[in-house]
Amino acid sequence: MNSMSGGTPYRGPRGETSRNEHFPKGMRGGAIQNFTPEQMKLFQQTFGLVSPDSYLSKLAGGDEETFNEIEAPAMRQFNELLGGIASKFSGAGSFGARRSSGFQNTTSSAASNFAMDLASRRQQLQRQATLDLADISNMLLGQRPQEKYLIPKEQKESTNWGGLAGAGTGAAVGFFGGGGIPGAITGAATGYNIGSGI
Repeated sequence: MNSMSGGTPYRGPRGETSRNEHFPKGMRGGAIQNFTPEQMKLFQQTFGLVSPDSYLSKLAGGDEETFNEIEAPAMRQFNELLGGIASKFSGAGSFGARRSSGFQNTTSSAASNFAMDLASRRQQLQRQATLDLADISNMLLGQRPQEKYLIPKEQKESTNWGGLAGAGTGAAVGFFGGGGIPGAITGAATGYNIGSGI
């Protein structure tokens, strides 16, 4: 699954920053969404493959019911094999053939071989499911559907009341002090600079 660079700011499922998240003072946070909606849907569906109730998890955990379903066809074939062996001994015509040591040895050998083969197949399936779970989990953990970020909050521009008051006072002093309009302009500039520094 490939992520795409860029994207639009993402701040929670509806575009807002989660209220449960705490950020440093003066900072706000969010995330950049790296996946398209289609990629995100596929990413979420893949998590189902490694959930505790998934088929792979049941195989890896040795779930008896799951293995019984897998092994049901083999069990039917084995029962048919036993039926064939019984028919063979019955057709021999000897009295009590099914109670003979030959029949007992043949069925015991077949049952033993079948049990060993079944156990071996279980181990192989369980081992492969464990490896598949690890591979898928590592792949999911390596993905970055979002890139989180922190940026400073926008500071509201404060009105320079000191500068404005100084400009007004300077303009009045300059005008009424005999400077007229040029004096008022000069006084306003001087007063603004002085007021801004207060």
